[in-house]
Amino acid sequence: MKLYQNFLTDVEESFYAYMTAGIIISSCLGSISAMFILMQGHNLVNMIELFFVVVVAMGYNAAVLAQLKPKLVLNFFILSILISTVLLMINVPL
Repeated sequence: MKLYQNFLTDVEESFYAYMTAGIIISSCLGSISAMFILMQGHNLVNMIELFFVVVVAMGYNAAVLAQLKPKLVLNFFILSILISTVLLMINVPL
């Protein structure tokens, strides 16, 4: 929890720098996840996975553009990274 508080303090101090980098990271990781999901096929499960990746990545971008509070934006970023990473790991061919 202390790591989260320290990072939140850093984000609050340099909000625009962190959020600019966050948009790039979230969008790139989300698009890579989407690519691997679509490489697996186009069935219902894949489309649901794709839906979640797109929603969290665009949700983070919307939170930044709406200039929400730094804590809420950071939580959206963490959620976006976690969901994109988990779905990427599930869909990477072995």
